[in-house]
Parts: sequence; structure tokens; C-alpha cells
Amino acid sequence: MGIQDFQTFLDSNCVPGGAVPVDLLKIARHVIQRQRSRANKAQIPHSPPIIRLILDGECCLDRLYGGYFSDWACGGQWNRMFQFLNVFIQAIEMSGVELAVFFNGCNEAPRRSEWIEHQLQTRAKVNNVLKHITTKGTPPPKIWWTPPVCLRTGLRMALRHLKISVMCSMDDHHQEVIAYCRENNYYGLIADDAEYAAFDPPRYFSSEQLKLTYKGSLDTKEYMTSHVTKALGIYPDRMCILAALLGNYILTEHDLTDFYKSLNININGPNKTNIDQAIKAIAGFVKDLPSTERDVVAHKVFGSLSDSRCSKLRQSVQYYINGTKEGFLHYKTVKPVKNHKQNVKQPISVQQSSNDTTVAITSNDEDCSNIETSRFASETAESERESLDAYNQATANAKAAPKIVIDPPSRQSQVDNEITKSEEEQGDGQALNGTHNLLISSSSSSSSSLATSPSHVTAESTKSIEKPINIPKTVPEVMRTASERHQKGLMSPYIYQILVGGEIKLPVLLEDENHREFPSIHIIYRPIRQMVYAILFNLHHQMFMATKIREKGDSERAEIPNIVIKEWVWSKGNPFQTPEYVKAEQIGWGVPTIQRLWFGTSIEDKRRRLRGFLTCMKSDTSLILNVAYVPQHLLVMACVLRYIMSISDKMRILRRPELDAFIVQAFSPDLMNPQYLQDLQLPLVTCRGVQLATLFMTGIETALLANDACGAPIPWLMCCPWLCFDGKLFHHTLARATVAKNLLELCGGHIDRVVKVERMRKAILEGITPIFARPPGPPGPPIVPGFRPLALVPNGLPSGCVINETQCRGRIHRGGTIPLRELIRRPVPSRGGQLEIAGVIVGQWGANYGQPGRLPQPVQCSRGRIPPQAPFPRLNARMLQPRGNNYNSIATRGKKVQMKATSKKKAAVKKNLENESKNDAKDSDNVEEKCNADGFSKLLVKDINAKEIVSELDHQPKEAVEDNKITEKGQGDAALNASPIINEDNDK
Repeated sequence: MGIQDFQTFLDSNCVPGGAVPVDLLKIARHVIQRQRSRANKAQIPHSPPIIRLILDGECCLDRLYGGYFSDWACGGQWNRMFQFLNVFIQAIEMSGVELAVFFNGCNEAPRRSEWIEHQLQTRAKVNNVLKHITTKGTPPPKIWWTPPVCLRTGLRMALRHLKISVMCSMDDHHQEVIAYCRENNYYGLIADDAEYAAFDPPRYFSSEQLKLTYKGSLDTKEYMTSHVTKALGIYPDRMCILAALLGNYILTEHDLTDFYKSLNININGPNKTNIDQAIKAIAGFVKDLPSTERDVVAHKVFGSLSDSRCSKLRQSVQYYINGTKEGFLHYKTVKPVKNHKQNVKQPISVQQSSNDTTVAITSNDEDCSNIETSRFASETAESERESLDAYNQATANAKAAPKIVIDPPSRQSQVDNEITKSEEEQGDGQALNGTHNLLISSSSSSSSSLATSPSHVTAESTKSIEKPINIPKTVPEVMRTASERHQKGLMSPYIYQILVGGEIKLPVLLEDENHREFPSIHIIYRPIRQMVYAILFNLHHQMFMATKIREKGDSERAEIPNIVIKEWVWSKGNPFQTPEYVKAEQIGWGVPTIQRLWFGTSIEDKRRRLRGFLTCMKSDTSLILNVAYVPQHLLVMACVLRYIMSISDKMRILRRPELDAFIVQAFSPDLMNPQYLQDLQLPLVTCRGVQLATLFMTGIETALLANDACGAPIPWLMCCPWLCFDGKLFHHTLARATVAKNLLELCGGHIDRVVKVERMRKAILEGITPIFARPPGPPGPPIVPGFRPLALVPNGLPSGCVINETQCRGRIHRGGTIPLRELIRRPVPSRGGQLEIAGVIVGQWGANYGQPGRLPQPVQCSRGRIPPQAPFPRLNARMLQPRGNNYNSIATRGKKVQMKATSKKKAAVKKNLENESKNDAKDSDNVEEKCNADGFSKLLVKDINAKEIVSELDHQPKEAVEDNKITEKGQGDAALNASPIINEDNDK
């Protein structure tokens, strides 16, 4: 059992009327119409009414991304996501809905076990995704959907650009969301978490069922918690006890095992009790409790108040009570909360906002004044205007997405009026979902209002929380700015977590756990994070001060700082069991303090901010800042690619076509065309391309972390991922880059685009000697569960397949094995061809339109063909490679090699001719010489043909053989200008 099982219970419709389909936009129109009618009756001047909803972004990442469309694994379709959000926001604003989105920015050490369990589940999904892509070459199904890298960062930027209130939680995500909802009198909550159901929000809507239709409706489900509690037979005040007995991070399922056994609930094994039956059994126990006192409940559950689990039960019940309306108000009046002892404006309380009779809307000027309190010195009005102009110029060629046709409110006014009248006849102020419909308040329509979360961690629970190690104190000014920017979603949430606790959690990525292609992605970017740690904690300044004190002779006070940050990184040997302790590293020059980087206003401070960022990215060069080589909106991308290439002497990651593919797709005009990207079909999705996209987007997120740590020298509009990357377009470009003859062909024949790509590549590779990764080797057999590969006999063929020695005469190497070139054949040219001997056409063949990735044809045997298997395995080069030192083969398909005539063969032919001449005594000497001359002339012709064949093999491309490794190419990969090699023996 678990608290999330209650959410499954709500979605399963076990309670009639517990989940009702609704249209949020229709509800909004009804509420607004009711507010207008009340204002007209009271003759009070009013502003345009609105309905305000709060959305938990963590519960609907897939919905905000645009849905489960199939190309999320390619690295993210950011332009399509931005266009969807634009249409989504326009639709809700037309109906008078104001939205506030919350993201989880907490470290939440008490919930670490839940986070680890979720990451392990994600790791299993990632393995299934990569296995599917390797075997099928198609996008994975939506059941394995995982958020693309940098999704939360991209959503925060997109919503900020669309002027939507964005917030990040600081201590406890669930408590802060419900507190913000109640403090600011929001109409309802959109989420998909059972803890919110226990809190009993004003109205609770499903985020999983949220769907924007082309008819202009925003369909979802509303959970009627009052109906659920009534059907279970419990009072609403006992809902917190039911939620606590289901188990959560405070009182776990393991602690409640004995309690479940007493109710005959089996939570493990094949005979596991159904969720609905288990919840009804627990609800029956809660219903029969004589009192709701926590000591009475603990005694009934555990049998004794001396049990150590009783304190956990009290704490768990209190946690849910603090989220309810009455518990929250009681908590607020008794013990006001101060967030981290910062001078932060407290939001207006619920009592004050409930007395308001009008609805006010904060102006844009007030929003700007609120944001100014947390601005960096680099975020001036002039810089924002310049970055906005650069953003508009970069997106000038963007094509609008297809609009959703929505009926204006005027057309539906008649229907709305009728429904409103019927509702007013039933009575104003009727309770909705167990709570009264309060008037809308405008106390915090902007993201500057802060939510206070009731603290639920007691002294007993803090003992298990690990204390930070060697974290220097941060000045209050920096902490205040970091806190405000974190709450408003204006910076990377890692910065606040590092400054407060010296600990971050790095999620599982879409990468191979065995790291066959390249090392772990988080390890690749660790040097950047180490320099960020040094900047945030002023490592250079502390080292300088320690040196000064030591020079004065006071060695006792000269402490050398040792800044260590705990990173929770998954690895095969350490699956989140213990954190890795990462030491901060100096940036390499006299970087100023964090106060100067964030708040310095001089020209020198501006230059140092940019230099600090470029140094972290190993991109402090002249061409990287030249807009003629690197446009401003592609600066972050260029820095990420340069960092990857700068470590090529240690880790060879990118190949040259892959580097070109990144740059070409960034300059492609199709990058800003969401409709084209939506209609684009990928013939093949490669595992290599998926991991490269993950590597790049992780680099983008790490670069944004370094940018925020240095005081945001690059404007946030120039960091938006949809300006430089699209996963689907990258895969399409990468597939073309592997077969394109040159860069001009890859750029579609546009010479101006070629010039841009060449310049940006020059800026990326300036000052470094690039070492590109080697091309891929021959692919191994696909891993298919339940499939047994064909057994191979010593000659390299599957068992039961007989070799026709007359066809292989002269082509068998020592040991009786057949060269690999005889088994793995390259395709004939796609245009077809013909065989001509002495001016006479003796054979011809048609065109071959094979595609890469096509399954190999069955092997030819003496008794016919081997029946194809499903799926048919590709032969492994290592399995087919014969033993011996004289092996030197080339992976070919559809080409046969003729061997040179040996001296023994010449002698045998000569001997046969001599015998024939002796038996024919009537022939003259002239006839015998003529026969010998004809015989050796035929051999001479064969020798010449063999030499030509060998010379052609010697002039094969170098990509075919590199470091004694064989490169296999599938059908359709042969060059069009390659001349076919014909085996003369088989043609005769």
C-alpha cells in the first residue's frame, strides 16, 4: 500500500461520482458570469473577472510538453512544445483563466527514498527504451515515456516568456503548493497526487486527464472528495488518518506491515489484495475508531503507545492536517513562518483576502517592480531590450502552428446565462466539493508572491538527515537574491540547493548504463560543476585570504578551505546508495567574489561575468564571441560543443559528421517550422543519436547552471533551447550526414548556409586539436528475448548448411574456413548494371533499392535457402572471423573475388595439353604449339583479370578497413560510382 494507491482508487471509478468529466474553460465562463451578475446587482464597479487555477507542473510534465508524441526520445522537440504552450495559454486566457505553475525545486532529504525509487523505475524504462531503439529502430511506445533532459528548464523559460506565473518550491513541494493555493484564494488545483486529495483543496482536477481539444475545450476530470469520503463511510476530518495509514515517507509501508496483517491485507506476493478492497478495509477501521485523538489511533494501530512507530503516526497525521483548510489557518494564527529568516514580503492571509469583494489585477509595472528585487546587475532594461530584439530576429522566420478554433465567449453567452440562472435559483454560495466558493483574490497574481510552507520535520526526524560537509557561510544579500530568484523560477534550482545544503540530486538520463558509446554524461560535465562550486563559495577569495594570513605569520588561522559538495549520481556500482563527494576546483584566474559577479555594475564586472562563464565551459576564445562566427542565440550551443571537443584528448565522443549535424540543424530554416517537424518522418532512430541528443541537452542545462552562477552574463532569452536544437531534426540531419558527400550536399545546396556552418565550426575548434571518435564497427546480433541465434560450425556457416566446394574452389583459407567477404556481401549499385566480355553482354541485373537496416538475406546452401527467422539475426563479425594470421578481408556484399592462378594450376594445364598432344600422333608440331599458345593465353587473360580485381580492392575507401576492423554497410550503402566485381567462374 501507499498514499499514491489512493490516487489509483480515485481514477478507477470504484466510487460512483468520485471522478466527473468536466471542461475547465466552461466552468471558468460560468464562474465569471456569476461574478458579473453579482457585481451588477450590488452596483459595484469591477474589473474584468477572472478565475485562477494553480497547476502542479511535476504532475503533468507530459501534458505541458504537448503529449505523448513519439519523438520525445530524440532529445526534445522544443519548438513544438513552445507552440503548444502558446496555443494552450491563449485558449485559457480567452476564457478568463489565470494560471500559476509550480515546479519542485526542493532537495527534500526526508523524501529521498521516494526519489530514489522513482529514479530506479526511470532507469528500468530507459533500459527498455534503448533496447527497443536498438532492435526496432523506431521511437519507443508512450508507456515508457520519460521527461526529456532540460524539460523543466525549458518549461520555466517558455512559461516566463508567455508571462505565466512560475514558482519553485523550497522546502516541501506539496505543502507549499497547497499553502499558496489557500493563501491566495485560488479557485482550484490541477494535479495528480493523492496527498492533495488528503489536503481537500477547494476543487481538485486531474492533470493526467488534461487535454486541450481542437474544439476549444479543456477537458479533464474533477475528483469529488466529498463523495468519496461519503461512500467510504468516514467523516472528512478522518481523511488525514486514512491517508496516514496508507503509508508515506514518514510512516512507511514497512512500518504498517503488522497493521495490514491484522486487517487481512496482503501487500506482497501473488495473492496481493486489490487496491479498492484494501482501501475499503482501512476505511472501515478508521470509521470504527472511537476517537480521532492521535494517541487513541496509535494505540489501536500498534497496540501500545511505547512503540517507536507511534511518533511517526502522529507526525504523519499532523502533516496532512497542516495541509487542510482548518489546520492551515490554525497553524498560521498560532505560529507564523519565516522562510530562512529572510526579509521577504509575506503574502496576504486567507482571512484578509476572503473579505475582499472586488477582483483586482496587478499591472505589468507592479510585476516589473517585484522582479527588480531579485535582479542581477546584468539584467538591465537595455540588455533585456537588446536580447528581445535578438530573439525576435532569430525567430523572424518562424512559422505559426495551426491555430485551435475556439468559439468566442459571446457566442456561448446564451448558454452560459441559462446555466447561471439555474445555478442561482438553487442558491448562491452553495458548497462545491465540500468547501464554499469564495471570491477570487488578487493578492498574488504575479510570481513575486511567496508561499510559506508549514514545517513538518521534527527534531526526531532531523537526526536521520545528513548534515552538509564543509559548506562556508554565504552572505545574506546573496542568500536573499538566490531565494527570491529560486522561488520565481528565474534561475537553476541547483544553485539554491548548493548554497543551502551543499547537496544536489542528478536524475537518471537516457543513456546506456554500460556506457559503450561514451562515459557517463554526468561525469563528463562534472568539471563544470566543480568550477561552479568554487564560484558560489568564493574559493579563490578564501585561498587568497588564507595565503595573506600565512604570509603575516599567523599559520593557525590560515585555514585552507576544502569545499565538498554531495552529488547523488546513479551508477551501476552505486545505484543511489551513497552520495559522491565532489571537491570544488579553482577556475584558474582571479575570479571575483559572488557578490561582485551578481551585483557589480562596472564594465570590468560585466567582462568578468562573461569570462567566468566562458572559462567554466572552456570556451574563453576570441572567435566564440564574434557574432560573425557565432550568432548570439547560438553562443550557449557553441560553448557546449566546444567543451565536448576540448576533452577529446581524454574522451573521444563526437565524430566529425556528428559535429556537423549539430551545427547544420541549428542553421536550418526548418528548425523554426513546427508543422514541418511534426510531419517529418524518421526512417530510423539510432541509439547513438538518442544518447548524443541527451549529451547535448545535459550540456545546455549545465551551461545554464554556470551562467546563473556567474550572474547571468548571457540573457535568458538567448538561452532558450528551441533557438538552437530540435531532437527530431537532429536525427534527420544526422542520418543525412552519414551519407552526404560533402557539407554542401548536407546543407541542401545552400552555399550561404555552408559558410555559416564552416565559420561556427572554426570558432568551436579554435585553439584545440580535435580528435574525433572512430567510426562504428560491425554491429552485433540484436538482443531478442527468447531467441536463440543459429549455431555456427567451424566453417563459419550455420549448422546444416553444406558448402558447394566447386563454387568456393580457390577461395578457402587455411584451416578450411571461408573468408568473411564471401559471407557478408555488399549490395550491387542501386542503378543496376550489366556484364560485358569481349564486347558481348553475357549478364545483367536490375536496380537494388535496399534500405539501411534491412535484414540480411538467407544464406545460400546446397539444398536451397535457410528459412528466414523472425527476427533474423545479423551475423557478428567476430563469430565469422576465421583464425590465422593470413586473414585479410574486406566486408563486401554482392561482390565476388577471383583468386590468382597459381603455379600448380599452370603446371597442371600444361601437363594436360602435353598429354593431349602425345595421344594425337597425327598432329604436327605446329598444331601442338598452337594448342599450348591457346591454353596459356586463356590463363594469361585470367591472370590479368585477377590483377585488375586485386587493384580495385586495393583502392577501396579507407573507411572500409581501419585498424584491422571491418565496417559492414547495409543494403543501399554502396557508392553509385563503384564498378561491380564479377566472379568469372560462376558466370561460366
